[in-house]
Amino acid sequence: MNRAMDDSGTDWTEDVLGEGFEARTLRLPQGAEATLVRYVPEDGPGVGRPPVLYVHGFTDYFFQRHLAEAVAGRGYPFYAIDLRAHGRSIDAWTAGGGDPNMVNSLRLYQQDLDAAGDAITEDGHAGLVLMGHSTGGLITSMYANARPDRVTALVLNSPWFDLRGTWSDRTIVTQAVYVLGRIAPRTVLTTLGGDYGRALHHATGGEWEYDLRWKPYAGFPVRAGWLAAIRRGHRRLARGLAVQCPTLLCTSDRTGPDGGEAAVMLSTDAILDVAHMHARAPKLGETVDVAIIEGGAHDLALSPKQAREKYLTTVLDWLDATV
Repeated sequence: MNRAMDDSGTDWTEDVLGEGFEARTLRLPQGAEATLVRYVPEDGPGVGRPPVLYVHGFTDYFFQRHLAEAVAGRGYPFYAIDLRAHGRSIDAWTAGGGDPNMVNSLRLYQQDLDAAGDAITEDGHAGLVLMGHSTGGLITSMYANARPDRVTALVLNSPWFDLRGTWSDRTIVTQAVYVLGRIAPRTVLTTLGGDYGRALHHATGGEWEYDLRWKPYAGFPVRAGWLAAIRRGHRRLARGLAVQCPTLLCTSDRTGPDGGEAAVMLSTDAILDVAHMHARAPKLGETVDVAIIEGGAHDLALSPKQAREKYLTTVLDWLDATV
């Protein structure tokens, strides 16, 4: 792999995940930063297949080593991005006065993904498969719509396509959020429950080890400006996108409660409503396949073993047949 100094003055260095993973800072406009991670398997990157770029959700960052290994095992070079204000990129954002995970417009993430795509091209790869989870699924859908020339295929893992809640939450409350997002964007509206995070994390009986500074159990505060940006994205999707690349949308088979026992948190989508994902799938574009993973968690890649393996096999088989 090329380890030369890049144009922004940063270099690939060993990542926090350790052996096999490297990270590079992406310099963005107005002094913002994102972080690109790549997986470097012992036998070298895949050749001839498009690279996969993983995009995380809200209160999240990339730590799923097994996902990188599975993707690379099929011959697809694997990359992941910690978007501005998230994970590896939090310190640079908060040092400039920003709040963790907080932006006022989803369009800003086009800069992050453009920079990631440029860096991946510099690595000698052609094409780009975007793999977005939750909020990352909304972000990647919007990006694929805006940059059809850059995206080869789109894989969505439990994408956030509408606000979970009552009709009034999705209509009347949203109008109030738009107003508050303009006049007081940093206002804290709510915080998330911590049951799902505790079900995942190894310190509280879960299977996964990750940094609680970057992915705390109860997440970071939900602020008015950020939620207004999300709802504008939902509204744009509801009007219909024109994503031209093949798209695979994967969901759990059930919506679960937003709190409770770990077994329930990890065998249903305890965060979002899967019915919203299915209803909005036709709004993405003309070529959308839908896969339902029985017993899957909200992050299908972090589901219990049987559902997790079904998800990974479904995605990789689809990629092999599609790209």
